[in-house]
Amino acid sequence: MDRVAHTLKAVAHPLRLRIVELLEDDELCVSDLIKALGTKPAVTSQQLVLMKDRGVLASRRDGNRVYYRVSNPNVVRVIQCIRDHCDRQD
Repeated sequence: MDRVAHTLKAVAHPLRLRIVELLEDDELCVSDLIKALGTKPAVTSQQLVLMKDRGVLASRRDGNRVYYRVSNPNVVRVIQCIRDHCDRQD
């Protein structure tokens, strides 16, 4: 259960949830994420590194660009389940 809590804490923030949502179907480079989120590069990078360190995201480098993708599809399923539950509550 400690590992479960550790993973859930990695996505339990509105900005991090939005990042996972953007990466659900495809990988994106950091600059595209920054543009889509409307956040500062330092803030975005901090959130990406946190989720990568906790195994939620993976990255690859292509030249000077870094691309991120969801590395654990189960995290997406859990978020979708919670989202569906919240939508039913409205």
